[in-house]
Amino acid sequence: MGRVFSDLRTADYGASGHLEAPFRVRRSFELLKAAGHAPELPPAAAGPGDAALLHGDAHWRALETGTFEDPDTPKFPGIAGLALLSLSGALSAADAALAGAPAFSLMRPPGHHAGKDKVAGFCYLNNVALACARLQAAKPDLRIGIVDFDVHHGDGTESLVLGRPGISFASIHQSPLYPGTGLKSRENCLNVPLPEGTNGDEYLHAFEPALERVLASKPDVLAVSAGFDAYKDDPLGGLKLDRATYRRLGSLLAQTGLPRFAVLEGGYAGDLPRLIESFLGGFF
Repeated sequence: MGRVFSDLRTADYGASGHLEAPFRVRRSFELLKAAGHAPELPPAAAGPGDAALLHGDAHWRALETGTFEDPDTPKFPGIAGLALLSLSGALSAADAALAGAPAFSLMRPPGHHAGKDKVAGFCYLNNVALACARLQAAKPDLRIGIVDFDVHHGDGTESLVLGRPGISFASIHQSPLYPGTGLKSRENCLNVPLPEGTNGDEYLHAFEPALERVLASKPDVLAVSAGFDAYKDDPLGGLKLDRATYRRLGSLLAQTGLPRFAVLEGGYAGDLPRLIESFLGGFF
């Protein structure tokens, strides 16, 4: 049985009208609990030292003092602590995966646009990349495959893992779209840009060989940036995936038989809770 990690304190902040809103965690928490995937508090507590595995000292100071600048990413009071709560979910999910249970971190803020010294695209700390870095710090020979199916390119993750030994990365995303990157593959990073209007069958036709490329690196564990904004009714994307596609994505990842964990990235439609439920129905 899979495990879901969440902390409702990450649903206690928000900016009026901002799409990265509290409902993403709160309503999803309620639906998963009713569906039998009762979320639990993350046992791993992230600290500044965990952020320092990949982010610079200046980046952490900017989070603590609110001196970062990004037009899409608000300066909420206490955002550094909230980002650490979100990171705690990713760390806990990674630990659970290695212990034998597929896991999902239902937290906000998301993370895959955050770079070494960059706050961007609603993201403050790169949860997936940091969770992988901590796993490798404990087990230097561990090989990790990262799959990002958010509608936006995982530019922050790519920047942090590019050329990193024991890591393979694949991002399947819409292009052109924010942040305008991910047009070409480099070293250990595979990018699969897809045009606006791509439907679920077409998406899966691109996803399956991308997953095979990651598996060819013989990872010991899979880490997933699970963005649900490629959904047909999402306000920030133009792809046309439906609930059945997300269940299929979860199933394809589960069929690898590898230890695996996923972390919530984007997804801003009101149907987000149902999309997560569908994905976990395959992933677990």
